[in-house]
Amino acid sequence: MERPRHFEDYQVGEHRKTSGRTITETDFVVHAGHTGDFFPHHMDAEFMKASEFGQRIAHGTMTFAIGIGLTASEINPLAFTYGFERLRFPKPVFIGDTIHTELTITALDPDPKRPQQGRITEQVRVINQRGETVLACDHVYLAQRRSV
Repeated sequence: MERPRHFEDYQVGEHRKTSGRTITETDFVVHAGHTGDFFPHHMDAEFMKASEFGQRIAHGTMTFAIGIGLTASEINPLAFTYGFERLRFPKPVFIGDTIHTELTITALDPDPKRPQQGRITEQVRVINQRGETVLACDHVYLAQRRSV
């Protein structure tokens, strides 16, 4: 859904939650093929049986890509990503887990380099079906100001 919003339209504390997405073995294989990351933690079931996790764990980059991709249900043509900060993976994601993403606006600041835009900081949490946070980061993006 396209939802044009200027910087002034955002409010600290705004919250939204995406739909869920179940992680499959195909996701693991496709992501490994795209990235070249065939590390045994992701691809070798026998190797991982003896690990503390007992099974293969998802690539962090895959969890990030899918978790952020889920947020694309709302598109603002007046904004674009500036970057991601403090990216962490506090819990593993396994085949069969269902994840969703929750976003909360935590800061609204002028952009020191671009007076025609404002900087929005959004807390991102990707959460599994057990309510555990599997990814945490801050998404910083820029939105056009209504007036300068």
